Amino acid sequence: MSAAEATRSELAWLDGRRLPRCELSLPVGDAGFVLGATVTEQLRTFGGRLFLPSEHGRRFAESCRIVGIDLPWPVDDLLAAAADVAATNHRLGSAGSDLGLVIFATPGDLASQHEGRPGRTRVAIHTFPLAFGLWADAYARGVALRTVSVTQVPETCWPLEAKVRSRLHYHLADREAHVAEPGARAVLMHRDGRVSETSTANVAIVKDGGIATPPPTDALGGVSLGCAKRVATSLAMPWTERSLTTDDLACADEILLTSTPNCLLPVTRFDGRPVRDGTPGPAFRGILDAWSRLVGLDIADQARRQRGTP
Repeated sequence: MSAAEATRSELAWLDGRRLPRCELSLPVGDAGFVLGATVTEQLRTFGGRLFLPSEHGRRFAESCRIVGIDLPWPVDDLLAAAADVAATNHRLGSAGSDLGLVIFATPGDLASQHEGRPGRTRVAIHTFPLAFGLWADAYARGVALRTVSVTQVPETCWPLEAKVRSRLHYHLADREAHVAEPGARAVLMHRDGRVSETSTANVAIVKDGGIATPPPTDALGGVSLGCAKRVATSLAMPWTERSLTTDDLACADEILLTSTPNCLLPVTRFDGRPVRDGTPGPAFRGILDAWSRLVGLDIADQARRQRGTP
């Protein structure tokens, strides 16, 4: 099957029905499109199976509750639909590759663009090939992190624990970081100087053999961060939650980033200076190795092998 044929055959899910992915669309008058009022959750597969679906499902349901989006289906039904979409589309992909999967919900049509008629919740599920080429080299080389002038959105706008798509500040922060250092990622702070997160990952530091990460009052709790904590604990690495500052990052023995697509990445430069000796450290290597054993494949090796796969 050609790549074009596979794309045409990919499955998506919208409001309770299966459909070809190429037919998945939202009206331009949907509140998710007009206002960015969209709750979202991204998962990934290992060997075609969704990783930690229950944890992602709980966070998705809680985000919908916070935002006031009433889900027409139980979360377990949505996860079953997601597993079906992922398994179907994984069979169409290249050998050894894996997928990202997105579930999102919007309030539906915006009344002001539909003659005052209220909308009904829309829920969609779709997949995409993981972009391994974006991070394949980072397992060995690390990534650069920069502080920027763009700050985290205050909780007076929306609670940190709501995972939503209203993220223009992420775009602006990463653009600023890239201008300062091409390829660098931004770390967002609160106005009082507390470290929050990056645009794509949670942040953790390693210092004197222990790991510390911002508490839920400072950053969105990450599903991958929770997995990293369980793995680190199994390796007898003490783990604490506390507010971090840029001084903590600058003095850290290692800085780690956790996110769904790549699981765990090392930061080897912070604000233009090497972290440790500028190479990935032993805590990173130990946690990634254990994570690989957990999922049954070498995470970094998969990324290197699949980076050029169409």
